[in-house]
Amino acid sequence: MLLIFLLIVLCTINAAPRTVTEAPPSTPRPTEARSRFAMLDDVRLLANGLLQLGQSLREFVHKTKAQINDIFQKLNIFDRSFYQLSVVTSEIKEEEEKLKETTTFLKANNEEIRNLSMEINSKINNILQERSHLQSKVGSLEEKLKGLSETMIPLEQLQEITTLKDVIDSQEKTIKTLLMSVQEQHEQLNSQKIKIKSLEEKLNYDFLQETAEKPADSSPEQPDILEYLTSNSTSSTMDINDFPTDCSEVFNRGQRNSGVYPIKPNQSEPFNVYCDISSDGASTVIQRRVEGSVDFDQNWDKYEQGFGNLEKEFWLGLAKIYSIARQSMYILNIQLEDCRDEKRFIEYMFTLDGPASHYMIHLTPLSGNLPDAMSNHTGMMFTTKDKDNDNLEDSNCARNYSGGWWFNACGDTNLNGRYTWARSRSRTPRRKGIYWRPSRGNSYTLKFTKISMRPMS
Repeated sequence: MLLIFLLIVLCTINAAPRTVTEAPPSTPRPTEARSRFAMLDDVRLLANGLLQLGQSLREFVHKTKAQINDIFQKLNIFDRSFYQLSVVTSEIKEEEEKLKETTTFLKANNEEIRNLSMEINSKINNILQERSHLQSKVGSLEEKLKGLSETMIPLEQLQEITTLKDVIDSQEKTIKTLLMSVQEQHEQLNSQKIKIKSLEEKLNYDFLQETAEKPADSSPEQPDILEYLTSNSTSSTMDINDFPTDCSEVFNRGQRNSGVYPIKPNQSEPFNVYCDISSDGASTVIQRRVEGSVDFDQNWDKYEQGFGNLEKEFWLGLAKIYSIARQSMYILNIQLEDCRDEKRFIEYMFTLDGPASHYMIHLTPLSGNLPDAMSNHTGMMFTTKDKDNDNLEDSNCARNYSGGWWFNACGDTNLNGRYTWARSRSRTPRRKGIYWRPSRGNSYTLKFTKISMRPMS
């Protein structure tokens, strides 16, 4: 449009002088000729500038169109992404609603089972009372029978008494059969209740695993210091067979400072341990929890080989613990400290079976000011989230409660649970934490644990 306008202007300017100069030709004056050529030059300059301006505007329009097309493409991509996100969100909401409905249904069934169990217990108590009452009547009748037999009562009365006693015995057998049936039904209801609770815990675990992010460790693990030592990693001035067998021998060789020392138990490769040394002797530390810098929710291989930092938080490893414990009788020392800085301890006589028995533990309480919570774990094999060796059917205590431990079903303690910094009111984080139930209950928060072993003197 701009070019057409310029052409029209030029044609008008070029045509105007011809209409004015149709008079008989005459020689133009020099000043008029110069003025006319000056106007034409100005018009040409103006036309040239307008042409350049038009080209610049066209280039600007093309660039703007390209940018607008790019913006439209990005908006289309954003619309598709937003739509997909909406679809995923809708699916998650539907799954959450299904889980809520399932949980509500399970809770209703659990409440119904509880009411039925209470009703059965009430009936059992009534039957027991009736049984006691009948037994007292039978006893009085037997006494009367003895008295009558002594006074030579007639034969008809003796037959009547015998018939009555047979009836009472038959009723007692019927009551016993009824009690056995009620007991079996009660056991079946308890089994169903346990299965429902296990299913509910599985649903809660799966839901939390999908929606919650797992907290990262605040400091990286140091696997090198927990690996078995080789000839390259030991001092050339010390023979590898000259290492002490445990921390008590480190103490006997004159060491008086706690720290990391290499040891070599019998029939084992050498490895580093943390020795807790006092003026009376030394213990080999096999577990310590201080500030939650190490994630203890590990698999079987990690718990067998060990993980963490010997200077801070660590688990020494089942294979290393077994190589030390098989040398002689050992005492297991457990020290706990809660969020109120209250410290307690307990000691057990301790033996550990090998990997063929999944490191089965055997404990006998000895002494301490901490209530016993490990006796019911004796004879238990070690369980992790990927190797279930506990006594709980259709469930895994390590998955339900976090960490690896000698779980029963699931037991009164778990010192390898998730580290928490404050007492939680929520049931799920509370049961996954570090707890020692007899002292304060499983909701009692422990901020420090240390498990060590020393040979019996």
